[in-house]
Amino acid sequence: MISARNQIKGTVKEIKEGAVNGIVKVDAGSDNTISATISMESIKGLGLEPGKEVTAIIKATSVMMANSKLNISARNQLTGKIVSIDEGAVNAIVKLDVPGGIGITSTISIEAVHSLGLKVGDEATAIIKATSVMIGA
Repeated sequence: MISARNQIKGTVKEIKEGAVNGIVKVDAGSDNTISATISMESIKGLGLEPGKEVTAIIKATSVMMANSKLNISARNQLTGKIVSIDEGAVNAIVKLDVPGGIGITSTISIEAVHSLGLKVGDEATAIIKATSVMIGA
C-alpha cells in the first residue's frame, strides 16, 4: 500500500531504452497511454517488458489540470469529466473520471480552479510529466 492517490493499472506497451533512463509506455485501456521516464536500473530490476502488467503511480500534487488539451511537452494528457472538487483553505482536490475506468486526482490551488472555471460535470484534462510517473510491478 502506498499513499499516492493515482494508481493506474495497465500493460507495458513499449520501452525505449537510453544510456541512463528509459521511457516506459503503459497501455491503460480506452486509448489511454501513460509514459513514465524511469532509470534503466529500475526497468531491469522490475523485469519490465512489453506485455507485463504494471501500475503507473502518480502523486496528486504532480497532476496539473487544464480546461482543454494543450500542445505542450508533457506526454500524459488524460481527458475526462470532473466528478468532484473539494476546496480547502488554499488548495482544492479535483477528481476526474477518464474513460476506461481511470480516476485521476489533482491537488491544485483554489485560485487555479476559479481562473480555469472548473466545475463538476465539466470536461477537463489532467496533465502529467513523464518524469512524475513511477512504475510498480
